[in-house]
Amino acid sequence: MVKVFVKRGKRKEAIARATVKPGSTRYVINGVPVSSITSPFLRDVYNEPLSFFDDSDKYDISVSVNGGGASGQAQAARTAVARALLAVHGSPDSVKQQMLSFDRSLLVEDSRRVEPKKFKGPKARARFTKSYR
Repeated sequence: MVKVFVKRGKRKEAIARATVKPGSTRYVINGVPVSSITSPFLRDVYNEPLSFFDDSDKYDISVSVNGGGASGQAQAARTAVARALLAVHGSPDSVKQQMLSFDRSLLVEDSRRVEPKKFKGPKARARFTKSYR
């Protein structure tokens, strides 16, 4: 029986679901291999969780992400993949502490959201100026 781990990650409006199962080094985001992502910054964000595990090349990682922008999607996918790889390895405390000390957002979601716009103003906190002279 093959163990399949599915974990979720969120960032702003982006929600990612990562599926990790034993396989042969396939890493795809919405059906596109990570190696074909053009932005080197986003590619590094996607690959960050893999650097904490020596045997990450033994797994097939498939990420489904929607909502938000490119950077939010990358960070949501990064959180989901990190959580799934920890679940595969049985959540070793040493690796978990390394991840948390490197960047807390690898495992913990950012709870900040966009503040809604109020009436009487152009944005959430800004107010229209009054000029009548």
